[in-house]
Amino acid sequence: LGAIFAAAALAFQSSPLLSSVDPDSGKEGDTVSAKGQNLDKKQVGELYLTDGKHDIKAAILEQADAEIRFKVPKADAGRYHLMVLTTNRSHFIEQPVVFTIGE
Repeated sequence: LGAIFAAAALAFQSSPLLSSVDPDSGKEGDTVSAKGQNLDKKQVGELYLTDGKHDIKAAILEQADAEIRFKVPKADAGRYHLMVLTTNRSHFIEQPVVFTIGE
């Protein structure tokens, strides 16, 4: 039983987690920095903006363990959560970070 909890804790600790985005608003083509942990290419395969109905892929420009720099994709104005797709393509993980696309 202890081994199961240890494995679950290890999996949780290595999950990608975004904690901030700077700037937190912009328009198509802007470059944005999302910071957090476990964001390198071993953990994160793709980055999306999602409004809960539509998932819009963002082009990753640079990627390291603590930061992903991406280009804002074409999308309708509104508030979007950032979402990552793990490298092994097994999980989409919606992040507690919001980015706003302006008019």
